[in-house]
Amino acid sequence: MAYLYAVCTVLVFVLTVAALRLLIPKLRSMKMGQKILDIGPRWHKSKEGTPTMGGIAFAVPVTVVTAAALALAPTLGINVPTAPVLLTLLLAVGNGAIGVIDDLTKFRKKQNEGLTAPQKYALQLAMAGAFLALLRLYGKPDTAIAIPFTDIHLELGWFYYVFALIFITGIINSVNLTDGIDGLASSVTFVVAAFLSVLGFTYANNGAVLLGGVTVGATLGFLVYNFYPARVFMGDTGSLFLGGIVAGAAFVIDSPLCIAIAGIIYICEAMSDIIQVGVYKLTHKRVFRMAPIHHHFEKCGWSEKKIVFVFSAVTLIASAIAYFGY
Repeated sequence: MAYLYAVCTVLVFVLTVAALRLLIPKLRSMKMGQKILDIGPRWHKSKEGTPTMGGIAFAVPVTVVTAAALALAPTLGINVPTAPVLLTLLLAVGNGAIGVIDDLTKFRKKQNEGLTAPQKYALQLAMAGAFLALLRLYGKPDTAIAIPFTDIHLELGWFYYVFALIFITGIINSVNLTDGIDGLASSVTFVVAAFLSVLGFTYANNGAVLLGGVTVGATLGFLVYNFYPARVFMGDTGSLFLGGIVAGAAFVIDSPLCIAIAGIIYICEAMSDIIQVGVYKLTHKRVFRMAPIHHHFEKCGWSEKKIVFVFSAVTLIASAIAYFGY
């Protein structure tokens, strides 16, 4: 059984690296480079023009390899929960498509602003709503949520869907916010994906093993070109796709709260942004030197490599806590 997941992981890694070797020169020739906001750290200006939208290089292999694995699993005698995994894949692809539209809009406008926030959230809510409706039909008809470190499954009734909508869109946008410096979103998501795989092996959840494995291959392959100094950025195409995988995987393991623990860096990135904006509107003072929080640490003098290492280490510790709390 394990060999199938190993093959999928390695295949996605190889395809991602190969795709990037071909894609980066093409993106350069098409002048599809990243625009850098003037409000960011001044040293980020040197990154302007770095090819973006590179996330398509792993989104396609992940989609194809996962779909192929789902088709092959029954013939190999492997029981993979097809509906939750396929729905997670569709959630990722749908949000990746939103990212493509957003990235292309930025290029058309020749600025770092693509879709408006209401446009993006409306599309994401529609995707999340469709995911939950189909999940209720084919995967999870109950409305209880597992509480980590206990045997309690808290029945939420109709409020479960309100919570799930907020959780899905929140995680997706949090992953998007984490993609602010070289290698950060890829590294953090690599650790979260490894956590999913280990958890899946431990509890015989083949869906978690498969999703975790292909995401490990994707993020590791992307890091070959995205680690500092990055030669390509994933763009919203990649970060929203990864966000869809992480958010959907929470329902594959039937524990959104465990994913929230493992993905604590995502949560911190989003909360720092919310706190910064909220406090500034009320007091005209800033809590952080800059938000999201990885920029705060940059302003404090941390190198990008140090931030990636520390945030990944925190994710590893949080993932261990989530593992024992599952």
